[in-house]
Amino acid sequence: MSQVLSLAPPGKVVLLPGRGEIFVRDSGDQEAPLGPVLLLHGWMFGADLNWITTYVPLREAGYRVLAVDHRGHGRGIRTAAPFRLADCADDAAELLRQVSAGPALVVGYSMGGAIAQLMAHRHADLVKGVVLSATSDQWREERRMRLGWRTMRALQFALTHYNHRFWKRVMRRSAFSDEIMDWIIGELERSDPRAIAEAGRELSRFDSRPWLAEIEAPVAVIVPTHDQLVPPSFQRALAENIPGASLYEVEGDHVVVGAHPQRYSPVLLEALADVARRAAAGQGTAATARKLAREVEEKAG
Repeated sequence: MSQVLSLAPPGKVVLLPGRGEIFVRDSGDQEAPLGPVLLLHGWMFGADLNWITTYVPLREAGYRVLAVDHRGHGRGIRTAAPFRLADCADDAAELLRQVSAGPALVVGYSMGGAIAQLMAHRHADLVKGVVLSATSDQWREERRMRLGWRTMRALQFALTHYNHRFWKRVMRRSAFSDEIMDWIIGELERSDPRAIAEAGRELSRFDSRPWLAEIEAPVAVIVPTHDQLVPPSFQRALAENIPGASLYEVEGDHVVVGAHPQRYSPVLLEALADVARRAAAGQGTAATARKLAREVEEKAG
């Protein structure tokens, strides 16, 4: 297990005034040539489970790597308040302020993609560019999804009373070694069952389409082509709803980031380089849309 964790940047707890103590992996490379990249993980997973395979490639490419555990997930903030995606976005923004790491490139995976969208919308000054992966601008326009969100009460019960057995059953057909399996289940068991269930309900309510095109930072979207949890059609629609967004595809399912890092990491690095280049050129998403609109008006006039 030490071999797995040796891939991770050092972990530390950072006090966010008025919000709580947040756990973050931070490589601490303040002079990293490509600057900071903030990794936002998906639902049920903590930062390490989601991003463990990307830490080394990102550092070797020249980034300062930060990865946070969201509220109720992993070692994330524990609070009696209901789980809200907007709070997670505000937590991440305040973290960047506290560790002097903004503006940063922000990468959101699955649920983290919703948080990244909110962060770019609510804290534009801290977000230089955005990469959205295995995610959507809404999770309800499909009957299977709507039915799935209705099971959150049962999921909370199962995680509260049968946590280890539940995850053991879910993971029983995986090809991981016993050591890796024990680490994965141990990480999953860190999360708060109530927060996990509430996060599911939050995703069922999330819809960024009314304001998505207002995001100023350049955006890239990475689509796992065989994603069974977030339909690729949803992910491509997300890119279409963002003026000027770049679209990348990677062969794999929803967990391609961990299952096939040799495919995923090069695409992630390419997408990051793309948004960083556009940010340096002042080609933000909303700015790009306004420029195109002006060009159309000039041609029409």
